[in-house]
Amino acid sequence: GDSVITVELTEEDKVEDDVVFYLVFTGSTVQHCTSTRKINPGSLETISPGHDCCETVKVALCASREGHPVLVVAEESFQFVQDEAYDAAQFLATCAGNQQALNFTRFLDRSRPPAADVDFLDEKVALAFRHLKLPAEWNVLGADQSLTENIPRETLMHFAVRLGLLRLTWFLLQQPGGRGALSIHNNEGATPVSLALERGYQKLHQLLTEEEAREPDSWSTLSHTVHSGDYSVKHHRGLDVYMLTAEA
Repeated sequence: GDSVITVELTEEDKVEDDVVFYLVFTGSTVQHCTSTRKINPGSLETISPGHDCCETVKVALCASREGHPVLVVAEESFQFVQDEAYDAAQFLATCAGNQQALNFTRFLDRSRPPAADVDFLDEKVALAFRHLKLPAEWNVLGADQSLTENIPRETLMHFAVRLGLLRLTWFLLQQPGGRGALSIHNNEGATPVSLALERGYQKLHQLLTEEEAREPDSWSTLSHTVHSGDYSVKHHRGLDVYMLTAEA
């Protein structure tokens, strides 16, 4: 999701300014309707939806004009593929609370990837996480909620903070168990908060310690989503386009 899509109109489809174009993506269980913005008389821009599964969907370009019926201008197929970010998010989501798996992820820390790679990883994995269908009972601390905070263990929050993943940390903070993970020590006695301080991640430390900490500025060009039952509305701030997603 959140990739930019460009639509090139044919000569006969270039119409007056009062015509509004939409893209409608129809999958097996979910439908998305996105607004578009005009770059020039022959080109439109919008964002791809974050879909709930990897499949080929039908996408229709629709034109709307006040006082006239909605017209389907063109139809095409669009494929959602499973990439490394999706795999990583699935892996992390399923290994919440799994100590063997979480300790395995610590080898990433030894290679210390360049800042640009970390930023790319952060954005892609956080977006993939936001589009995963997590079970209603999913928790940052894993399935076993009988464990007390006094038992040293590795958590997903330790993983995100150790690599400096600001966006993923913000996402986890909003999930069940996210705040509780901040006070849990791992086997070295470090909490996610102390890890951020030790590594000099100032913005991350601020995010973890300020009660009124706001969404990271680095997400200002990405999307904000509001959920309501089977529907959600997303606003992409960078392009100023909106998307309505509904279960079909």
